[in-house]
Amino acid sequence: MSESPFRPHPRTRLDDNFASPIRFSLLASLGDGVELDFAALREILQCGDSPLSKAISHLQAAEYVVARKVSLGNRPRTWVHSTAAGRAAFAGHLQALREIVALGGGPSL
Repeated sequence: MSESPFRPHPRTRLDDNFASPIRFSLLASLGDGVELDFAALREILQCGDSPLSKAISHLQAAEYVVARKVSLGNRPRTWVHSTAAGRAAFAGHLQALREIVALGGGPSL
């Protein structure tokens, strides 16, 4: 009987940058090629300005999103889009979640 190689639990591949429900939902909202402004994100995520701003800053520091500021008339607006690294990290996080559910015999996600 051969021994199977040690395989770490999929939870070890969860990305702590998505531990916050707002950060998780933010990246889920920003699919490939999607750019949303701050107001649209606030409405989609149903959160306040401060938590959203903190989530954007956190994901920007991780290089998972890019925020750009533009002025439209007198009003500055912030637009946010995901990076390739952010989309890859999010996909890996989702895969790890699927594997965790599968280990427990739960339904496929």
